[in-house]
Amino acid sequence: MNPFSPGAGSPPPELAGRDPIISEARVALGRVIAGRSSQSQILLGLRGTGKTVLLNKIEDLAEEANYLTSFVEVPEARSLAELLYPQMKQVLRRLSNVEAARAAVNAALSGLRNFASVFKVAVGEVEIGVEPTPGSADSGNLELDLTEMFELIGQAARDAGRGWALLVDEVQCLSERDLAAIIVAVHRVSQKSLPTLVVAAGLPQIAGLACDAKSYAERLFAFPAIGALDKDAAVEAIRNPVERQGSRIDDEALEEMFAKTDGYPFFLQEWGYQAWNAATESPITLDDMIRASEQALARLDSGFFKVRMDRLTPAEVEYVNAMAGLGRGPYRSVDVASALGKELAALGPRRASIIEKGMIYSPGHGEVDFTVPLFDDFLRRRSPAT
Repeated sequence: MNPFSPGAGSPPPELAGRDPIISEARVALGRVIAGRSSQSQILLGLRGTGKTVLLNKIEDLAEEANYLTSFVEVPEARSLAELLYPQMKQVLRRLSNVEAARAAVNAALSGLRNFASVFKVAVGEVEIGVEPTPGSADSGNLELDLTEMFELIGQAARDAGRGWALLVDEVQCLSERDLAAIIVAVHRVSQKSLPTLVVAAGLPQIAGLACDAKSYAERLFAFPAIGALDKDAAVEAIRNPVERQGSRIDDEALEEMFAKTDGYPFFLQEWGYQAWNAATESPITLDDMIRASEQALARLDSGFFKVRMDRLTPAEVEYVNAMAGLGRGPYRSVDVASALGKELAALGPRRASIIEKGMIYSPGHGEVDFTVPLFDDFLRRRSPAT
């Protein structure tokens, strides 16, 4: 009967504090499928803020609004062409059932066959049953060919009276070339008022990377920040599910929970889960929450935090320990260098490697901070000398 579900992208029992983001997405979906312009979105936030949960929610909204949807999570070291080929093929197969769209679908499938060939995408056992059309999505330039594929799919979707929503998680893992290609493709379908919308999610640095890739990205995309919940929303996220199960939770327990989690959605789910298990009767009390904190921290330290720590080399561990030793971030890079007794320039490659692994990011010029909330607390627990 435990209502809480800590996990990667697991839907919470109460999606609290996110109404503005959901409302903006609903409006954007409605405008685009009606042929009106609207910004695509890139949700920005640290680990554990619920970005994937929101992407899944927006996917549901898109399907309700008559969109075909494609959801991809970007792994490290996979090309965008490999990721999108099966998604584009699936969308076109579904659109092929609509008689009014059949000609546009065949044109798109022909282009897709060229696209797979020129980017050496493994197409599996089932071939595309149309002949390739020379000059369609076959230049070998990803920006040009992906843009053409987006146009072809957008035209087929429009002829079928549908839309296409592409949802991309972990977008910061894309190469600069791949990110630029998506931005150019979105720009083109927006100019032509085609019913295609991209909603992505990634770590905070992606806004800067997107604008570096294409200067007009800041006008093409909205970059809503997905952060910790405020106290009222955090309380709502825990109290409402408890009460729906016919139980209660004391205000003192909720105060303790908020203090320990800082309002981050993933941690709220973990503390709520452990508090429910710790309580032997209703209401859940402060003592229950204190026991829950011990269990939650033990589980996070041996799993959520540890697996991220294990990715770092000894030199990188030394760097993040130095960060944590300075207290709460963000941290000035020069202060981290001073704590390590090294020149700032000498630490550049080490810092860049930790950023590439997604453990830290640069929130401002000359600054670094952790991408995982409360990771500095974990480091101090792990190494009291820090």
